[in-house]
Amino acid sequence: MMHSFLDAHGYDPGPSQRPYLSGALSGVLATAPAVGVLIAFGALKVEAEILGLSVLATVAIGWVVMAIAGAAYARFFGRAANAVRGGWLFGMTFGFALWAAGAVLVLPLISHGHAPAGSAALGVAASLIVWGLATGILVPFVHRPFHESIESAAKSADVGPGAAAAKDARIRQQRQRNAG
Repeated sequence: MMHSFLDAHGYDPGPSQRPYLSGALSGVLATAPAVGVLIAFGALKVEAEILGLSVLATVAIGWVVMAIAGAAYARFFGRAANAVRGGWLFGMTFGFALWAAGAVLVLPLISHGHAPAGSAALGVAASLIVWGLATGILVPFVHRPFHESIESAAKSADVGPGAAAAKDARIRQQRQRNAG
């Protein structure tokens, strides 16, 4: 039921949408305010010490990681990531999930059990939520220049009514094979 609803309403971004690129660029741009939060809470210095890196190297690696996270955000939320009204909420949710997965789980694993504490820990959490908020706000606007026009996309066999009909036919064939 839910699968057919999502298919009918176009949840999956099409090949003309380039969600990875717009998400990665948004993630890079959103890293600036997040780094500001890390600095304000003293968390950037603590993270660098835990990782055994300089502050500059920590920021550089963080920018790459957040570009990947931005691409994952745009792909995970699909067309919903382009929602101008709701993107901020999707972004904050994703930022919270990154905090839970990254700062709470991965950082202690790669640092032999070390993790930020006190105000530094609050700074890491706040920075990822701010990053998510900024990413969620930015994706719809960063995405627009990368979105292919309807006219040029219609010439592609990967989009349009023909592509939808072909996908539907493949799904029906798969269901028949599974049933028989």
